[in-house]
Amino acid sequence: MRTVVLVHGLWHGSWCWSPVATRLAARGIPSVAVDLDGHGLKSAATAGVTATSAAATLIEQLRRIGGGEPCLVVAHSMGGAVVTAAAEQAPELFDLVFSVAAHAPVSGRPAVFYLSEPESAGDRVLPLLVGDPARTGVLQLGLNDRAAVREAFYGDVDATTADSAINLLTSAAPVGIAADVPVVTRERYGSVPKTYVVCTKDNAVPPALQRRLIGEIDAVSTSPTQVIELDSSHSPMLAHPDDLTAAIESAWLG
Repeated sequence: MRTVVLVHGLWHGSWCWSPVATRLAARGIPSVAVDLDGHGLKSAATAGVTATSAAATLIEQLRRIGGGEPCLVVAHSMGGAVVTAAAEQAPELFDLVFSVAAHAPVSGRPAVFYLSEPESAGDRVLPLLVGDPARTGVLQLGLNDRAAVREAFYGDVDATTADSAINLLTSAAPVGIAADVPVVTRERYGSVPKTYVVCTKDNAVPPALQRRLIGEIDAVSTSPTQVIELDSSHSPMLAHPDDLTAAIESAWLG
């Protein structure tokens, strides 16, 4: 029985997947939410973390969780950069890459490149960043303006859950995850089947950018990406956990 592995984005942790994990369990679907390097229980160690190095840790987690068998890997937001690198390094451990408004640096450019592209117009995360990443080595998220943070990540999440999520955010995330350029080949990463959930109310990864990324993924893949749209903010795991769980279940059954 394939295990679903849930991968969070920058500043988040395995905690953000709790509503989906409980719903998957109710449907008899095994799942594990992991913490990426530099986040959650690993948030104290950000130095030198890149998408490629974090992918090596994720691969170890996948081997342990799946016992060497492939897993259905769900990637949210910038977690997609790590999952992209991991799928290239160990495609045999991936039954499916299931992206949720996720970055996928497959064009030879890092995820940060897209922040200044026309498709990123309307991004509400960039104005929240403080400090100089080149000096600090981290992407520092300013959390003082809670309304702005909520608008960026949790626009349609209920107020109590959104406030709790903001309290749990790790303010400093390794810049190397967003600045790394993983090597991607059609033979390895490209051979893994893919599904992409477009979040149509996303203020962190705007829908136009999500659709551009899908096109770039398809350009290096052996089969087209299945596309699902959710009328959701950037965080459907908190805003619409029933809908997202149903989409994951459909992929798992398929």
